[in-house]
Amino acid sequence: MATIRKCRDDYTVGWIAALPIEQAAATAMLDEEHSWPEGFSKPPHDSNSYAWGRIKDKNVVIAILPAGTTGKVSAATTANQLLAAFPQVRIGLMVGIGGGVPRPDDDVDIRLGDIVVSQPSGTHGGVVQYDLGKAKVGGAFERKGYLSAPPRTLLTALAKIQGQHERYPSSVPQILAEMLEKNPRMRSKTAGYTYQGKENDRLFQASYAHIGARTCKDCDPTEEVRRDGRVATDPHIHYGIIASGDIVVKDAAFRDSVLDEVGDDCKCVEMEAAGLISDFPCIVIRGISDYADSHKNDRWHRYAAATAAAYAKELLGIIEGEDLKRETRAMNIMQNSTLDHST
Repeated sequence: MATIRKCRDDYTVGWIAALPIEQAAATAMLDEEHSWPEGFSKPPHDSNSYAWGRIKDKNVVIAILPAGTTGKVSAATTANQLLAAFPQVRIGLMVGIGGGVPRPDDDVDIRLGDIVVSQPSGTHGGVVQYDLGKAKVGGAFERKGYLSAPPRTLLTALAKIQGQHERYPSSVPQILAEMLEKNPRMRSKTAGYTYQGKENDRLFQASYAHIGARTCKDCDPTEEVRRDGRVATDPHIHYGIIASGDIVVKDAAFRDSVLDEVGDDCKCVEMEAAGLISDFPCIVIRGISDYADSHKNDRWHRYAAATAAAYAKELLGIIEGEDLKRETRAMNIMQNSTLDHST
């Protein structure tokens, strides 16, 4: 049981998880767990479940969506309730699993367990709501849903971590090993928080539909996309656009149509991040649990949740404490965004 107790206003990092396995991975990243904060009285309308702790020198509050709820509306509600409950939060992380958009022919070699990070670019913050926009004359489609650029502190950390990884390997494998050492039950769980084996990472042609039950043992191996082997099983990190919408994507043709609409930088599809477009100044981190096709199953979910959480921990370790203190409160950013959208 956590015995360390902090004040409500000590928490400056908000971490949102949509699923219990994502919350488990998040709490397993904490260097120190905290008990119920002093001065915190949960409002009756707050449906979030919270966990608290420290990563390096940052105090983190983790919020999970209510059981059985997914999608952008639930994510937006969770973010709003978190910021109302913990008004000193400066930066946010949305961390969990997502579907990969692999293009091995174009050297976009995304594998199960890899990590995709929303990369701000141009007019957007790295997340695109692919199902929100308006039709224009001539059949064109003007997209309206973009996640705002994250706070400068996160942008600085993103640049710094990418520069470090040009010279040194990521700390994600070490963080995962430490997680399993501290939490041995996570290793023993069936389809657990460990690498699930290259024999269970199979990418099929987009035109080939799944055959059989939950596994791909009955699927035609001649329809499998041939990919070069990797020297190690450590997850790779990809930066680009995360496409977010209201449905679970499990059709390769639809996945590829999203890619065509969003653009070549699209690396991942998921369901929650679009809800944070105006509510939560954050970056989105996704562990790849499937290829958003008919072959998807739950086998890689826990490991993908763990790899995403491990990257989030590495990123938080790079952020300077003084930069975080100077950052504008996320609640203020959200309120200003709401005013902008109402005018």
